[in-house]
Amino acid sequence: MMPGRLKQKWDALEESEIRDLQLRKLRRFLTNHVQPFCGFYKERFRQTGFAPDRLRDFDDFAKLPFTSKKDLLNTPEHPERAREFVLIPDRQRLARRPSTILRAIAFGKSAAKAALEREYRPVFLTATTGRSTEPVSFLYTHHDLDNLTLAGRRLVEVFDTEPEYRVMNLFPFAPHLAFWQVHYGSVESRLFTLSTGGGKVMGTDKNIQLIEKVGPQALIGMPTFLYHVLQQMLEENRRCDSLKRLILGGEKAPAGMRRKLRAIAEELGSRDVQVLATYGFTEAKMAFGECPFPHDSEPAGYHLYPDLALIEVVDPETGRVLPPGNPGEIVFTSLDSRGSVVVRYRTGDIIDEGLHYERCPFCGRSAPRLVGRISRNSDFREMHLDKVKGTLIDFNELENMLEEVEGVGAWQVELRKANDDPMDMDELLIHVGAAESADQEVIRKRIVRVFEERLELRPNGIEFHSLGEMRELHGVGRELKEKKVVDSRPKAEGNPKTANQTEEAER
Repeated sequence: MMPGRLKQKWDALEESEIRDLQLRKLRRFLTNHVQPFCGFYKERFRQTGFAPDRLRDFDDFAKLPFTSKKDLLNTPEHPERAREFVLIPDRQRLARRPSTILRAIAFGKSAAKAALEREYRPVFLTATTGRSTEPVSFLYTHHDLDNLTLAGRRLVEVFDTEPEYRVMNLFPFAPHLAFWQVHYGSVESRLFTLSTGGGKVMGTDKNIQLIEKVGPQALIGMPTFLYHVLQQMLEENRRCDSLKRLILGGEKAPAGMRRKLRAIAEELGSRDVQVLATYGFTEAKMAFGECPFPHDSEPAGYHLYPDLALIEVVDPETGRVLPPGNPGEIVFTSLDSRGSVVVRYRTGDIIDEGLHYERCPFCGRSAPRLVGRISRNSDFREMHLDKVKGTLIDFNELENMLEEVEGVGAWQVELRKANDDPMDMDELLIHVGAAESADQEVIRKRIVRVFEERLELRPNGIEFHSLGEMRELHGVGRELKEKKVVDSRPKAEGNPKTANQTEEAER
């Protein structure tokens, strides 16, 4: 275990121990690092009268206002807003810290200075994709890279990955959390890992050639890209009988997608493959994962790191902190970051079974877990499908529905305007790549039926494509993230929304 880390194993603490630990770490982190060194929170604490050194319990903490995505975005008044979330220490204050003085006495001033630079000097960054807003960068110091590495090693433990596994990282090569979480975690865990950079760097065909050559036990990447890679291998009568784990991140991982991936892997020769998901986002600077579970069971949830992060689940309407086991919005607070930090950050993600503290039924860990399906609060969109009123559509539900329709392989939802007229009605078009030998008319009826039953609407059109054409529609090999929902509606004059909007999908 890295120096200064939790002495007791992170996943063996009971709920009361976790809460005591988190309150102590929270008070120390806010008092010693955030309040004195973070411009945004220093001002927020001053405005609200919040005194972290007098933090008594989590009820006190819940009085602190939330941080949201809009707080991170530049404005004319704050043209470098993200910088206000970076810890910028006062050299004189640091020089008076007892730990700095003791290190200088024991090892010399240069060693003390080097230790402070390792802790506070930014050396790395990841960023949001910037699909719905401008990209936001989050800075890491060496201290943060240690935490990223530690989180990666814990992911390897949670996934029950064997030391001899060969891993292929198919996440896009970019300054995005997913790619680097895999890189640092696998290096720390001494796993042989080949990072291909995904389809945009090496192309789908080259990724397939490397899978055949390496014979990996684990493939890690975005669900849509993994689906296209494995499906193309199947179309080309290739084999891959080495797979034990398919690990998903960067997009939602509906149960229907997991079943399809497992079925394709079995056809390729890999039986009993575990399909596991991760949950992470740029602002957390780490990711959490599921442990292996029986194929006929539901996942036990994402295993959290109680010494590195505090997770709250709140009522999305009132902001009230909810008891364990209740659905609500995920709120994140770092307990040990340097570089960029967030406190009580509203993720916009809704967890439908809440936060759980009881031991995991599959792996026995007592670390807290986020249980159930995670959906985006922003994925409710109003569409004007008739002249009477707007229709609110839950695109989280829509994605799960399409993954579950028997015979649907790949799919894409396109939003457009009738007659390409910005002032006309909205239309919902479903592009479908049907599974081999599937009856298109039967699939069409299934899609219409499930839309009517669960969304009380009918799609305006259902178009079938070859799986190769679906790869083109998704942008496989061109896009950092495959395009599952495309907004092709032209911009009306005076409408601030632009064409081709796509909600950002960080998870």
